[in-house]
Amino acid sequence: MSPTCRSATEQRTAPRSARERHGPVAAGAAGVLVVLAACAGGSAVTSPGRYPWHTDIVATTFWVGEVFDPSAADGSQEFSTYDSTWLTSYGGCDGRIRAGTCETEPRTEADDFFPTAMTPLENPFYLDLPFDDLNDPEGFATRGDVIPWAHEPAYRDLIDDESASLMKNRWVRLRANDRTCYGQIQDAGPGQYHDAAYVFGDDDRRPANRRFNGAGMDVSPALNGCLGFTELNGENDRVDWQFVDDADVPDGPWRRLVTTSGVQ
Repeated sequence: MSPTCRSATEQRTAPRSARERHGPVAAGAAGVLVVLAACAGGSAVTSPGRYPWHTDIVATTFWVGEVFDPSAADGSQEFSTYDSTWLTSYGGCDGRIRAGTCETEPRTEADDFFPTAMTPLENPFYLDLPFDDLNDPEGFATRGDVIPWAHEPAYRDLIDDESASLMKNRWVRLRANDRTCYGQIQDAGPGQYHDAAYVFGDDDRRPANRRFNGAGMDVSPALNGCLGFTELNGENDRVDWQFVDDADVPDGPWRRLVTTSGVQ
């Protein structure tokens, strides 16, 4: 499969992604060598080395159960692009219910940054990136060319499988405020859904998204607390991030409950 790359600003035609907007922690372990593929001119451009760092990226906060725009097709975090029953799969609102609304809450190291009013069934250290490899037609068509691990044994037979994601549950390392934390991908966004140049490129490209202060990812309340964000639900915190393989994720609160579920 060698599709031609189209504009990253092309409108998404199957908008099921759930969001369009936007203490001591372990030191980062070294990444492993990989072959990084980036879509350019209809062919894969490879460069050896670690998964590249993406620096000074605006990160907003989202949470399971949030409804930020009930009129939008993807304005609810009760589902994600990879899980149509995310609220149930996770175990309920990842925060507190106030006046019938699921709201976020501060997270602290004393509780491993876990929610205080519910017991999650999946990892509370989750995030999204603007590449939907399942429901966005361009993302699905190009995933075999742009996702660095697509041809590894665990994934290569799934490239053409319309019921499987190569992104869900993958680990990401994040740095902010002299802290390093880890999270798993559970959704796609914000604002863009096949921004391969930013997500997989090795030139520290800026996100194509221009909404919500140009955010390049959403992070969960657990990651918000772990990384020491200054805002509970704002648009001004920034992170550095890179993909990381499971074997290179150190012990930490993010390992207390690892999500392994597939697409639902």
